[in-house]
Amino acid sequence: MTFEQEGRITKKMRKKTMGFSNSYEDAKRAEAYAKLEFPSTYYLAYRDLPEIIFEHVKGRKAIDFGCGTGRSTRFLQRLGFDVVGVDISEDMLKKARELNPEGDYRLIRDGNFSQFKDGTYDLALSAFTFDNIPTMEKKVKNFRELGRLLKNEGRIVNLVSSPEIYTHEWASFSTKDFPENKKAKSGDKVKIIQTDIEDKRPVEDVVWTDEYYQETFKRAELEPVNIYKPLAREDEPYEWVNETRIAPWVIYVLKNREPSRSPRKR
Repeated sequence: MTFEQEGRITKKMRKKTMGFSNSYEDAKRAEAYAKLEFPSTYYLAYRDLPEIIFEHVKGRKAIDFGCGTGRSTRFLQRLGFDVVGVDISEDMLKKARELNPEGDYRLIRDGNFSQFKDGTYDLALSAFTFDNIPTMEKKVKNFRELGRLLKNEGRIVNLVSSPEIYTHEWASFSTKDFPENKKAKSGDKVKIIQTDIEDKRPVEDVVWTDEYYQETFKRAELEPVNIYKPLAREDEPYEWVNETRIAPWVIYVLKNREPSRSPRKR
């Protein structure tokens, strides 16, 4: 990819996401979201995470980026991690502290991780957070910072929505009222309704394809270790809609890219 092409992509992304607002920076939504645990389609997002994490992560010190009301932070605590949850929404963090008074929850602003030291964490978990970060530039900035926080053998586990989640019906989500989603390209805003919570206002996300994630990781000097696309099983206790044949989620396990070695001089 040439610098000219990169410039066009960046300009295009900025134009697409002008006026984008984070749907989760909202007290009413925080109240509804705080009651949500792991039902139906969400179950698939978390079902395989323990096995994935224990396969790839050696230590037990973690940061939960975009912790919201603390669901994913509490999840890591139950797995035995010493974890700090961080988010940009004070409303979400307020609910997280109410639900988990002994938890460590901190506010960050616009990808500013300056309060955290380099090489501190074995795991950086991001559950759905990058669905709400609008541009390539901002995604890269946040991924670079998460990479900076990792120990030498640390890993980022990045759980995101697949592009297909915005064009089908699901046990926990509906997109039938938003046919425009089918024409969305990477960087476009898409809408989806969560059916498991009381707040039925549509959530506004940014769709991002695997191709664009791969480019994002490359620019952030990260590389995938493995990629998972969990599918539902018929014997699981939920009324699946499309989950048995289409993966609603993608889980990327990432590491810092090793610096390239210069060829030896003869």
